[in-house]
Amino acid sequence: MTKKNIWHRVKRAIYNYSLFFLLVAFLVSCSTMLFVSVLAETLNLELTGENLNMAAKLTFANVIFLSVLFSAIDMIRRKLTTDRITKHIAQAAKQLVQGDFSVRIKQVHHLGADENLNEIISCFNAMAEELSGVETLRTDFIANVSHEMKTPLAVMQNYGTLLQAPDLSKEQRIEYAKGVAQGSRRLADMMTNILKLNRLEKQQIYPKAEEYDLGEQLCECLLAYESVWEKKDIEIETDIEDGVKVNTDGELLSLVWNNLLSNAFKFTPEGGKVTVQLTATQHHATVKVTDTGCGMSSEVGAHIFDKFYQGDTSHATQGNGLGLALVKRVVDIIHGEISVESTPGKGSTFSVRFRRG
Repeated sequence: MTKKNIWHRVKRAIYNYSLFFLLVAFLVSCSTMLFVSVLAETLNLELTGENLNMAAKLTFANVIFLSVLFSAIDMIRRKLTTDRITKHIAQAAKQLVQGDFSVRIKQVHHLGADENLNEIISCFNAMAEELSGVETLRTDFIANVSHEMKTPLAVMQNYGTLLQAPDLSKEQRIEYAKGVAQGSRRLADMMTNILKLNRLEKQQIYPKAEEYDLGEQLCECLLAYESVWEKKDIEIETDIEDGVKVNTDGELLSLVWNNLLSNAFKFTPEGGKVTVQLTATQHHATVKVTDTGCGMSSEVGAHIFDKFYQGDTSHATQGNGLGLALVKRVVDIIHGEISVESTPGKGSTFSVRFRRG
């Protein structure tokens, strides 16, 4: 213990004793004066200077004794009910600062425990729990980003090495150059999605409400994939209700539709079918995107909105596992709901429901 801490404790002890001394002196003096006055009037006693002098000395001695007694009792009470707990909180806070997010403090339930301290302990434990989750997410995020970057970088490196061969044909050079371009495009897409997700999670993007026709937006997003469905000979079916006006952020919602449609076309085999449906009530709009792709199990469905999660590894080179995480975050921002129904081997249906205004 440092001299500064010792001096602080001494000053605090003097301060506490002084408070008790003044309080006890006031109470004892008032009580003694009242008692002596009543006693003198009742017994017709004449108080002499000697008697008053003796009474004052005894009273002063009693004040000192009671002040010492109350100070000691208060010190013991603080040790048992406050100091010990605050030391635990301070020690736990130090562990938290050092990166130990597993630290927790037990609630105090003994007699005389201050409920305010229990409230502080509850808040501390909740903070530690939240920080633990954030740290886990941060660690997993870095690990996942590093892992996801390795594949396109390795592809680009391999194709770059092959391009250095002097005896390559024109067709081979074009093929290897396409491989490098695809790898760089995948990296660029991943960085773009990471930045978007980061902005969304930090709430740096706020909904800008505007009224527009939701059906027209869905048709525009669908037409953007015309070359994809024609190449794979995918049948398109639409059931879009006319005149469905919504008042929300169109740019954010376009992220949702583009990601859902992109996944639908990616997982639907040649000759399959993709259905887009829009229905509305007075207060809500519901969009469903259905495909006849590979579907997914309930175990995979429970994790599809996690960052970097890819249930179907056969399509891993076509994505980075961030699309549905973006979709979920956007739906949360507009206070909507998203759900998925899927059967392995038969396809999936994603449903998005949100308020129209």
